[in-house]
Amino acid sequence: MSYSRDSSYGRGRGRSYGGDASKSFNRGNPTTKPVEVGKKYEVDITEISRKGDGIARVQGFIVFIENGKVGNKIRVKVTEVADRFAKATVEV
Repeated sequence: MSYSRDSSYGRGRGRSYGGDASKSFNRGNPTTKPVEVGKKYEVDITEISRKGDGIARVQGFIVFIENGKVGNKIRVKVTEVADRFAKATVEV
């Protein structure tokens, strides 16, 4: 098999290395977040963050809990929702 300069292998047809340039990579849609500010959730804290907050997940979405301890199953109130995570406080 020979390759010549005229070959369209790997080139042309309006595509770049990332695929179709007209499509953008969508990390998520605001309507797909499983948590909302002000709502309360029952969570299991499974990890501790570098800053010392507890880490839990609600349907795979990361929630940082202030003063949370690993192994606690607690009720939290969401205080902030960002694109890829949420922050919450322990509900008393």
